[in-house]
Amino acid sequence: MVRFHPLPRNSDLFQKSEPGRPFILGKYLRGKKRKFKPNFLEKSVKVGLFCFFHRKKLKGGIMERIREIVERIKPVDQRLMEKTQKRLDNLTKPIGSMGKLEEFAKRITGITRKDNPSLEKKAIFTFAADHGVAEEGVSAYPSEVTAQMVNNFLSGGAGINVLARHLGARVVVVDMGVKEDCHVVRFKEWTPRNDTSCQLKIKKINYGTRNITREPAMTKKEAIASILAGAEVFEEEHKKNGIDIIGIGEMGIGNTTAASSILAAITRARVEDVTGRGTGIDDKQLKNKIKVIKKALMLNQPDPANPIDVLTKVGGYEIGGLAGVVLMAAANKVPVVMDGFISTVSALIATQLAPLVKDYLFASHNSVEIGHKIALKAVGQRPMFDLEMRLGEGTGAALAINIIEAGVKILEQMASFAEAGVSEKIRNHRKIM
Repeated sequence: MVRFHPLPRNSDLFQKSEPGRPFILGKYLRGKKRKFKPNFLEKSVKVGLFCFFHRKKLKGGIMERIREIVERIKPVDQRLMEKTQKRLDNLTKPIGSMGKLEEFAKRITGITRKDNPSLEKKAIFTFAADHGVAEEGVSAYPSEVTAQMVNNFLSGGAGINVLARHLGARVVVVDMGVKEDCHVVRFKEWTPRNDTSCQLKIKKINYGTRNITREPAMTKKEAIASILAGAEVFEEEHKKNGIDIIGIGEMGIGNTTAASSILAAITRARVEDVTGRGTGIDDKQLKNKIKVIKKALMLNQPDPANPIDVLTKVGGYEIGGLAGVVLMAAANKVPVVMDGFISTVSALIATQLAPLVKDYLFASHNSVEIGHKIALKAVGQRPMFDLEMRLGEGTGAALAINIIEAGVKILEQMASFAEAGVSEKIRNHRKIM
């Protein structure tokens, strides 16, 4: 069950419904600036995400809360990383012979500020939402698949469930804006597949974004709310279960279109260079997808220098939510492993808000999606591997966390030359006459 918390009295974002009932989206949804489908308000959108707002007064409004999170993000500890490098060089191996694994271990110490970090507590955050632009035929699958896949996550049958079990990570599935209401799946009996360590959180901002070829994807307040919802999800999990490292992934029919639009807007890259086949569309559908994105960018005119504006105009609720997760993880000194194209674009939103976030990121793999290389360059990261993956959900991140943990274990468990009684490299060579 989702708990609903009272909002501050001075909040103009939401208004209270009938006594004893949850909050619903308030005044601005009924205002003249936005038009919604006739049946939207009948659904009484629940906003449990605003647990944030009852904890403290936000003097500067909801944007102030994002600024507070950003201010908590500090540079990684370079001195500790240098110290770690010396430790690595003194282990029983030729210097640098463990390659990137050593780099991963060093970076983890700098991020966590711990000499001997542990990555025991792992979590994969998989955010889901629908997109109004799916109406334009940009996906090979109908929008209904988003809700169906959320149910698949919760029943333990998705790719991310399999890899998370292999990794020993819990999966946190978050409904940020699925068209349908999602519910926890209950099992009559235990099976290996439904032993998922998977939970559902409802942080629904709306029942899908609007069609970006006709109007902005969301309001500015919804964009900010999505970021704060993601930050809250991380905060809840961190306080309840503890987190040493996270992977981020997503699910949402039409979200590669939103991600490509965001990337084109921020980097000013050609739409053709950042738009791929997503769920497996054919050549005709790809041409249509490119045309749709160009139309959306021309209509909405997102400001490349303002990530909130870009998210508002052409983004998605799950993309904003993952950006919030990234920000809050960095604020809590927790490393973030990106999955593929969409999660990298989400991280890009976070780096635009807080440039220091880049040092907290790890890129798992190079996605088949054409725009992923440009997105990776924009966040300053290089992928660990290329397995021709393009599923999403956090699957690439789950594999990469395993590799990063291997690097940390080398630092923790490998013997030094002195401990093993092994002679070190000859440092000074004399010429024999």
